[in-house]
Amino acid sequence: MNAEKCLHILREIKDTAFATVDENGLPQIRIIDIMLAEKETVYFCTARGKDFYQQLLRNDSVAVTGLNKDVQMVRLHGQVRKLTAQKKWIDRIFEDNPSMNTVYPGESRYILEAFCIDNGTIEFFDLGHTPIVRKWFTLGTTTASSKGFVISDACIECGTCERCCPQQCIVDFSIDQEHCLHCGLCLEKCPVGAIQRKGV
Repeated sequence: MNAEKCLHILREIKDTAFATVDENGLPQIRIIDIMLAEKETVYFCTARGKDFYQQLLRNDSVAVTGLNKDVQMVRLHGQVRKLTAQKKWIDRIFEDNPSMNTVYPGESRYILEAFCIDNGTIEFFDLGHTPIVRKWFTLGTTTASSKGFVISDACIECGTCERCCPQQCIVDFSIDQEHCLHCGLCLEKCPVGAIQRKGV
């Protein structure tokens, strides 16, 4: 798995949930089609009259989530970039997504504006695999922040965390981050408070 494969999963899902904030700072979410995915970039479009369009212009930060039939989730958080050469991109999107012609026939397609996301972070979470698999990737110039839990030097090696972990991803008093649910059960059960949340 890598960043490009994750973006292709979003393209295969196509109907993904996009989260933005409105003019009052309130969360908004809607289903938006991923129209293209190539070279660690995803492309989508929206009409200029939509609230979604105005929200993208006000704040270029979005979160995108999709879940496929294999129970693989891809979550993308990134910065949206409005593309230049809009007519070219809209024509390309319609070429790769011919069903769009029934929604926006003829010249009406040019009410749409094309955007891309090529800078951000990706989380891949496979719940269809045992144990679960979690991976992180970055796009563009974004740097990854550390998430999850870690066992500190305060550990007394009592084994409580190993016994309570639902994915059995704690071995020899070390957490295998790739299989961790981030549920926090080990944090709550540790009798000496040796488990810490990363990135806090």
